[in-house]
This record gives sequence, structure tokens and C-alpha cells, in this order.
Amino acid sequence: MTLSLQHGLPGHQRRAAAELYWQAFGGKLGRVLGPDRAALMYLERVMQHDHVLVAIEDGRLVGLAGFKTAGGSFVGGTVDDLRAVYGRAGAMWRGVLMRFPGHDVDEARFLMDGVCVARQARGRGIGSRLVEAVCAEARQRGYAEVSLDVIDTNWRAKALYQRLGFSVAAEDRIGPLRHVYGFRSVTTMVRRITS
Repeated sequence: MTLSLQHGLPGHQRRAAAELYWQAFGGKLGRVLGPDRAALMYLERVMQHDHVLVAIEDGRLVGLAGFKTAGGSFVGGTVDDLRAVYGRAGAMWRGVLMRFPGHDVDEARFLMDGVCVARQARGRGIGSRLVEAVCAEARQRGYAEVSLDVIDTNWRAKALYQRLGFSVAAEDRIGPLRHVYGFRSVTTMVRRITS
């Protein structure tokens, strides 16, 4: 099996990327972006192909790591995108809730925005390689730090990030929104990168 990492999402992999992203984050976003069919349609519509690093193995997408810049994020979208998939009423309440999950970009930190690896490819270091590739991308763009958010129920991801040199910078409780998203807090983790 040949694994390669590359910048950008090939057009023919959009559906696979939407499915992989939903597999990883559907538990967190399901009540907002569900049902599954609509969520996949929305994700395919809004993914920015140039804001992601992908892992391809023998022609199949097995992992991805999105990132956010001033020019957008891997999975962003507008109210118009929400309206196109969920209708006017569905777009209104989803638009309000979708403002919550992500942090805005800042000048000092490169924001990693979603790392996922296909179930059948886990445990082989693909996630670690994607994180290192994001750090290399950040370094190349002149950033001093990489930042990411991890939810309290995703302890495996938090442990991986700690092994890869990330440390906790802040923890924010989400209050009543925990009933919508299914988790209680978001931890911001930061890794300093050297040139």
C-alpha cells in the first residue's frame, strides 16, 4: 500500500471527503447539520479544496486535515449555502448555531480545523502525519504556532495532540449549548513550531 500526503482535495474525492468528515464529526454536528443525506450534501457544497491536506492510499482518501485562514476554512459555508440545502427556516436556526463551533483566525496562530482518518486506516500513524503536515504548512506560511480545538468527549484526539507537542491553552464551557452539541467544553491546544 502506498500512502501519499498532498495539499488540496482532488475534485473526484469530494464525496469521499464529505463522508469521512461526517463520520468523524457527525456526532458533534449531527443535531445541527443532520439528517445524514442533507449534511453530506451541505459538506460537499461548502468544502474549500485548497484549505485541506489529504492522505491518499492506493487511490482512496483515508485521511484529511482541514485548516482555516483569512481566506476561508475547509468546511465553512454561508447562509446562502445553508438555505440551498435546508430551506429558509432550516437555514435561520442553523446559521445561528453554526457560529459557535469554530474560532476565528488570528495573526499569530495557524488554525487546524478538523483532522480525521478513515476507520479502517486508524492506528497506522496517518493522523500524526497529517498533523505534522499541517505544522509544516503553518511554518511555510510564516506562523509561529498551530492551534486547534478538541471537545471534552474526544479524549483520544486530545492524547494524540499532547503526544505531538500540543499543550492546553484554554478551556471553554459551552453552557446550555451542550444539549445541542452533546459535549460540555472545548479545549484549545497550541503547539509552537520552530523554523
